[in-house]
Formats: sequence, C-alpha cells, structure tokens
Amino acid sequence: MAGQNSRKITKYPKNINNINIGVVFFVAVAIYIIISVFIYLGKDRVIPYQVMDGSLSANNIYEAIAIRSEKIVQADRAGYVYYIASEGSRAAAGDFVYTIDESGKLIEYLKSQGSEEVALNDESMSELRSQIMSFTSSFDEKNFYTAYDFKNSLDGTVQKLSNSSLLSDIESLNLNNSIARINAQEPGIVIYSTDGYENLSPENITLENFDQSKYEKKQLINNTLVKKGDPVYKICDSEDWSIIINVKDEEQAKELESHQYVDVKFIKNQDVSSAKVSTFTNGNGDKFFMLSFTNSMITFCKDRFLSVEILTESNNGLKIPNSAIVEKSFYTIPQDFVSDNNDSTKSVLRDKYDEQGNKTVESVNISIYNEDDSDCYIDTDVLRAGDVLIKPDSTATFTVGKTGTLKGVYNYNKGYADFKQIEVLYDNEEYSIVKSKTRYGLRVYDYIILDAESYDKNLSQNIDDSQATIDESADGGSTTDS
Repeated sequence: MAGQNSRKITKYPKNINNINIGVVFFVAVAIYIIISVFIYLGKDRVIPYQVMDGSLSANNIYEAIAIRSEKIVQADRAGYVYYIASEGSRAAAGDFVYTIDESGKLIEYLKSQGSEEVALNDESMSELRSQIMSFTSSFDEKNFYTAYDFKNSLDGTVQKLSNSSLLSDIESLNLNNSIARINAQEPGIVIYSTDGYENLSPENITLENFDQSKYEKKQLINNTLVKKGDPVYKICDSEDWSIIINVKDEEQAKELESHQYVDVKFIKNQDVSSAKVSTFTNGNGDKFFMLSFTNSMITFCKDRFLSVEILTESNNGLKIPNSAIVEKSFYTIPQDFVSDNNDSTKSVLRDKYDEQGNKTVESVNISIYNEDDSDCYIDTDVLRAGDVLIKPDSTATFTVGKTGTLKGVYNYNKGYADFKQIEVLYDNEEYSIVKSKTRYGLRVYDYIILDAESYDKNLSQNIDDSQATIDESADGGSTTDS
C-alpha cells in the first residue's frame, strides 16, 4: 500500500514563452524616458530675456541738503506763544501769525478747559492727515530720530489747531489788553522750527553738514513760554531754492557736469522738477553740485535733507543684464568690396578654383554686423582667413585676415542666436543701459540670450565635436571638392 501511494514528482524548466512582452516594452520605455530626462536636466538650456526700456536709477540717488532764503523771526516780548497760521502755509505781509499772552491768564484758561474736547473742521483734519502721510512715506528706520521730529511737529500742529478754535473766546475773557496779536512783517512761507542751517551757503558748506546723525532740529512748540529775543517762527521769502549734493563717483560727476539742466525726481513724493546744474568747490577743496529750482519750494519747505534721483538722457535706454553681453571677433573688409544685391542682401566676390584647377569667381552672401568709416564687420563663419576678395568692377583684391572685436548680445527672436552689436551708455554691476534704435543693434521687446558666456562655451564644444567627427571620417578615406 505504501508503494502504491508513493508518487514521483518531476520538475520541468519554465517556458521562456511565458515572458510578458508588454512588461518588457514598458520597462524599456521607462528606462529611455528616465535617461532622456537626466540628459535634458544636465544640458545648459538657452534662457531668453526680453529687452525693455529702463534706467539705472539706483546709481543716481543722492542725499541732498536744501538751501533756501530763510529768516528767523524773534519774539519782541516775553510770554506764552500761541500759533495761529498753519505751518507750511503762505502768509502775506500783515497776516495774523501768532499771539503772545504776557499775563499767563490764557494758559490758565486752557488748563481749566483741558478735559473739554475741541471739534476740528475738515480743513484741520486734512492738514493732520497730510502731515501723517508725508512722514510715513519718507520714514527710514535707519534714521529713527526723525520720529521724534515728527512727534514734536504733530504736537505743535494739534495745539495750533485747537488754539485757533479758542480765539473766539479771547474777547469773552477780556484779555485783549494782555494778549498781543503778532502779524507777519513780510510775505513768505511760515515754518515753526530751526536747525542752524538757515545761513548755510555754498561758500561755507562742508561734508560734515551731510552727516544726519549730527543734525539737530529744534521744533518750536506751541503754548510754551518764550523770552524776548527767542525765535518764534521762521519765514521763507523766496520761491527760488536749491539742493546741494556730493557726487563721489568720478564718471557720474563728469556725466552730471556735462548737463546744463537735469530732471530731478524727489523720492519723498515722486515729483519731478527741472533744475539748473552748477558746481562749486569749498575752502577744503571738496567739490559739490548745486541744483537750482524756481518752483516747488513750498512742498519741501519743512525738509532739510531730501533723497533725490538725477534723471539724465544717458542712463535711460534699453536695459539688459551684463550676463547677456559678449565680445565677438569678426573679419573686417573694406566697404568698397561689398555689393548690394537685388533682394536687399549684400555679397562679396571671392576667388575660387574648380576641380580642374581653373580660377573662377563666386558670389558669397554676407551679413554685416557693424560699419565704421572704412570697414565692414563680417562673421568669421562665412569667410575664411586667406580668402581673396575682388573689388566689383575692378581688378583690385583684398586678402581676408584682419579682425576686429565688437561688443554685443545674441538676439533670439527667431529661435536661433544672431549677434547684435550694442553701444553701452551706462552700466553697474548687474545691468547695462544700451542705446536703442541703432542700425545694427537691438529694439525694445527683442529677445536675447541671458547667459551669453555659457552659450559660447556650448557652441564651441559643439564645433569641436563636429570637427572631431570630420577628422575621423577623413582618416578613413579621401574627399573631393565638388
């Protein structure tokens, strides 16, 4: 029974025909895709950049000192001063500017009314909003001390506005005999601060005056006790004013000095005004530029330091990254050897020998990349060194070999690189401003290759690889000139 129940099991080899061809094909395709992706990621790809109009404004921003015709008005008596005229407003001769309370009764009345709210009209609220917006737009954390100037100025404005609403109560308090109403002696812009720069002039300005960390502005506070002879307000009596800047870069100084007038953009409010340019040197030999205006003084009458941007024609044009700029060598040939074709192209006549060794002449189409007074710049890929060119309608010849260098970019409008010569007007570490609308140059909205150096390396490598292939083929046989 045991022998009958025993069974012999024989193992057969797996049939190769059971392999799934679909799986093999899928794996092969996946491997191909992965390899292709790695090859693609490893290649340096051409990144285009669109050319736009622009300027290098960052290099032309300066800290300027404002100089005006300013006169400090002193108190003619002692007492508590109450400002009535708005700071920064224009006062005519005889206009009511401030009062002085000699008895001190008005200050006692104001203290007794300290808890009473004073309603401000729309004009007063507009003045406060304008003052706050002006500060927030120009505030720089590096110059935090300006926040204290703003606080004092705002306190004075609020107190001045509240005092204006109390003028109607002066008569009811029977204080007319002890309160002096002071009027402006001459017309001008009223300012309630002093800083010691009122008498600053081009003759006595120094580099230390530009150090804002040492600058001190004294705000004339409302409702304070003044002595006879103390400053109570300042008046700017002329619309003509100037700003002074110190240009340390020699190239920028030469550029600015070449202009009689320039446009100046005020960073504070982005306003642009035309200024007359002049230069002067102080007693220490320091050179400064003075930009003079005939308007807008009232807008900046409370500012001693202003951030300004100098706008000149030379730093406006086509803005391109420096990485796109490349220098390329070209053959230079006399203009007399270039002919115009009927289809608006250009060509040259070149000596050629046929298969039998007979001398003939062929026409070669060329592209011109630049011209000077006598020569044309031709791509080195079209002609070869040693080619003999023939002058049209003449027996004169010229042997190709002389080269010249052009600065330019690779235009990429048509999907391939085409060199375009550029004329750099201004540059910094990252960008250049180039002249627009030149004969062989760029136009706005053109596309250029962003990294010209990498493109040149790849192009050179491709040429070397192609040449190696040609050399290997030449080793195995001979070629004939067809």
